[in-house]
Amino acid sequence: MEIHVPAGYLRHVVLFKFKPEATQAQITDIEDGFRAMCGKIEAVRGFEWGHDISVEKRNKGFSHCFIVTFADEAGRDAYLPHPEHRAFVEKLKLVVEDILVVDYWAST
Repeated sequence: MEIHVPAGYLRHVVLFKFKPEATQAQITDIEDGFRAMCGKIEAVRGFEWGHDISVEKRNKGFSHCFIVTFADEAGRDAYLPHPEHRAFVEKLKLVVEDILVVDYWAST
């Protein structure tokens, strides 16, 4: 499902670099878990994700990008300590080597 959210919303971009020993089943579990988690947190206004297909080969090992959209900083600030998010982060520690996060206000 693709969700297009207009400018003026806060985007929370998360990139994952999985551990070399992470299995495809574990990676799929993380993909499914991120989607499910976002569906349980009221502050989330939009969610999309995908894996790297760039021909430039400049991803530095980061293979997955997740974008969570919030109406405002208060929504993001409620999301970060939310019990569903905290449980998901604990699950990540088992298979994710590195995480990169960027938040920005969407512009067109």
